[in-house]
Amino acid sequence: MSMLSQTVLTPVSFILNGIPGLEDMNMWIPFPLFSIYIVVMVGNCGLLYLTCYENSLHRSMYYFFAMLSLTDLVMCTSTIPKALCIFWFHLKEISFNECLVQMFLIYASIGMECGMLILMALDCYAAICYLLHYSTILTNPGIAKVGLATFLRVVMLVTPLTYTIKRLPYCRGNILYHTYCDHMSVAKLSCGNIKVSVIYGLMVALLFGGFDILCITISYTMISLSLADAPQKAFTTCTAHICSTVFFYSPAFFCFFSHCFGGHKIPPSCHIIVANIYLLLPPTMNPMLME
Repeated sequence: MSMLSQTVLTPVSFILNGIPGLEDMNMWIPFPLFSIYIVVMVGNCGLLYLTCYENSLHRSMYYFFAMLSLTDLVMCTSTIPKALCIFWFHLKEISFNECLVQMFLIYASIGMECGMLILMALDCYAAICYLLHYSTILTNPGIAKVGLATFLRVVMLVTPLTYTIKRLPYCRGNILYHTYCDHMSVAKLSCGNIKVSVIYGLMVALLFGGFDILCITISYTMISLSLADAPQKAFTTCTAHICSTVFFYSPAFFCFFSHCFGGHKIPPSCHIIVANIYLLLPPTMNPMLME
């Protein structure tokens, strides 16, 4: 009996219904998505190729950009192909397990993006404030270790988030008004107590957003204090990193605060469009910023 109940309360699949209110534009929405995907693939794969084979780019800043590019490729590949299938081919169904995998990949990519931005901020700090010791501080083994530590942090934080969604019972239908499996959109279909999942999701968002942006701010504050006579030098040296941070966190904070405080005042279509911009803007811009 318990096995039957578990089967009923665990959906076989979800239906991703795209962007509510913009059904008349479903034929045209995929064209910019497809164009962005091509730009992301070409730009980031090109960046990875150059980093591997161009000796002059074998430096910590470019290694971090390469990690960022790899993260961007995973982020876009886990979302855009499915979105194109929804709009162009009306293939809206996604299995429950596929949904969980997509959710994990999306939030793990977001966490890696945050981690890479911290590492790039520390790289700028070391390059400007400890120039004479820079090559000994950020060695190749050291870069590999901090990269691995960032990845492990992400896995430890995102895996429980996915597990809280997996264990919930679902009896409020299986239609998701989104282009991908968003944590809160899936949780709202549950008929169980989602408080633990919501609180944990908020904690992860604060760790990825609040703590990481605090570290980046402290890093640039220290740089500004050490170069009080020429603060423009710091921002000239780290322009690419500053722009990456702005492009990533601006839509991220909008998504976060609109979910928390926007309530019913902001149309669902606006939520979903900004959520997609949040995932697509940084991967599109990062290769251009490196140049």
